[in-house]
Amino acid sequence: MDLAHNVPVLMYHHLSDRPGSLSVTARQFESQIRGLAARGYRSLKSEEFAAFMAGTAPLPKKTVLITFDDGYLDNWVYGHPVLERYGFSAILFAITGLIGHGAPRPHAGESAPLPPCLPHRQAKEAMFGEGRDAVMLRWSEIQHMVRAGTFEIHSHTHTHTRWDLQCRVPGEKNERIEEDLASSREVLAAQVGTASSHLCWPQGYFDEEYVRVAQRLGFRHLYTTDARGQNVPAGDVGHIYRFAVRNRSYAWLGQRIWLATHPTWGPLYNAWKKRNSR
Repeated sequence: MDLAHNVPVLMYHHLSDRPGSLSVTARQFESQIRGLAARGYRSLKSEEFAAFMAGTAPLPKKTVLITFDDGYLDNWVYGHPVLERYGFSAILFAITGLIGHGAPRPHAGESAPLPPCLPHRQAKEAMFGEGRDAVMLRWSEIQHMVRAGTFEIHSHTHTHTRWDLQCRVPGEKNERIEEDLASSREVLAAQVGTASSHLCWPQGYFDEEYVRVAQRLGFRHLYTTDARGQNVPAGDVGHIYRFAVRNRSYAWLGQRIWLATHPTWGPLYNAWKKRNSR
């Protein structure tokens, strides 16, 4: 069996019927997951990924870690049934303060009409206002997905606030992010029974002080929006690389995974991307 040199971490946000920024259509998402399944890939649980990163549990070459950010309703409506159909699972980094309450809404494959799922720009406008329930998940839906094994739920903070942009007093941003992270842990423990060591930074922002605060609260596996590196055994779990999945078919995704994971071409590509981003 060929062993993985590194593990690619896929980053999704929306599965909308209207593609756009950070949105993949339900049809393309199923094409991607079906393609992975047909070629023998399997998705990882967070504990498996953590053990691989610790260097204690080698993995087959055809493994991926699938992640979703924020906690949008469309993850339940479109993502859950596809993952369940192909026996895959994903990590959802939820903004715990924006998740609502109420009965589960219909998802694809059920006979009831599906709720509308807005693209990213409109969802972003609604998620921090009175209309957030129309775009964000409910705890009942999250609990169903956890029981079904399609999603694990981890922290994306409680408010998704960029405290570095909000605070002007030195040190205040660290106090605010500590409160934010502590609140997310409390809510996760109450709603799903556990708060893990896995955290995804809001909008990809973090600094050394943020990292120290997160680690003090028990977060060790810190996920970025940085695609320019590889997640290798005994690598830095405080800086986990992810690449954004585009609204394209499996053919594109398969090529992107190959490029992300190749032991030679991957680092060369990442170095080229770093040079061109300056």
